[in-house]
Amino acid sequence: MIEELIDKAAGGDDEAVEELCVIADADPGRLTPHLGALLDRDVLWPGRLYRAADAEVVRRVVERVDGGATPSRLNQLLVILAHSGHPVAESALRRWSQRRPAGADKLHVDALAYAREGGWTVGPDGRRRELCGDAAYAWVMDGARRRPDGATCPWCASPRWTAAELDTADPAVGTALAHTGWSGRLLIETCHFCACYATLYSRVDPAGGSVWWSGNARPSYLGVTEPEDPPASVPVPGEPRPSPYQASAWARGGSTLGGRPDWIQDAEHPDCPGCGQPMDYLGLIGGADLDDYGEGAYYLHLHQPCGFAAVNYQQS
Repeated sequence: MIEELIDKAAGGDDEAVEELCVIADADPGRLTPHLGALLDRDVLWPGRLYRAADAEVVRRVVERVDGGATPSRLNQLLVILAHSGHPVAESALRRWSQRRPAGADKLHVDALAYAREGGWTVGPDGRRRELCGDAAYAWVMDGARRRPDGATCPWCASPRWTAAELDTADPAVGTALAHTGWSGRLLIETCHFCACYATLYSRVDPAGGSVWWSGNARPSYLGVTEPEDPPASVPVPGEPRPSPYQASAWARGGSTLGGRPDWIQDAEHPDCPGCGQPMDYLGLIGGADLDDYGEGAYYLHLHQPCGFAAVNYQQS
């Protein structure tokens, strides 16, 4: 079956590529024995197909980059290496950050910045840090909660939206947030409308405090708007996902606490306004779960050392 899908994908069959992606999301290891053939057939996109690439396939990708024969494919090759997260890939990305490979002049970011596509980064101390966790739970919509003080967005005056109300005393929450180092309650409030136009930050604390960050920068193109009611629901943890890659930014029921994001566009891990380092990914709330006509997805992030949370949004 997989061999047949690879043949079709190599022939330009988008449905076959999508079926391969479903396998990569549900059980990436199933593709491992076939990734050499996928590389041979020059099927390089999307890079998440190579999540479970073994050392041999990763070395072959590195050799392609070092050989410089296809600089126009450099972006795709770097995304593959980032998704693999393999030590050989990490070493190569670090090296190319210092000595740029052929085609790097066409890139918009440094080679090592591609690590974020795979959900990891290298900190100022030179050590690798995972931005995502390996445990994921369905995030099920429940009744809405409103602040008793009736707080509103300072930009558009819409009532604040409770995007997440969590407590690590809940075993599921504690497991999903383990990679963040957070302990205690976590309340993330934001503006459902303005978050579609700018990353919105808030100060959070383990007692459940959530305060709009005064440094949020309103985009110049965001004009005067009428207040809008936020979504009439807030997500609560449900059943564990069989795989951390099964969040969906498109499908109803795809909202997921923990695990890995389903980016609609490029990976967009916000930088913490306190220290400038990438924030940890917390979960995804799909528009299809908020409204019958909803689209796009909200992505939630947290940086425990500085006490910042962030919400950003993507759509096609």
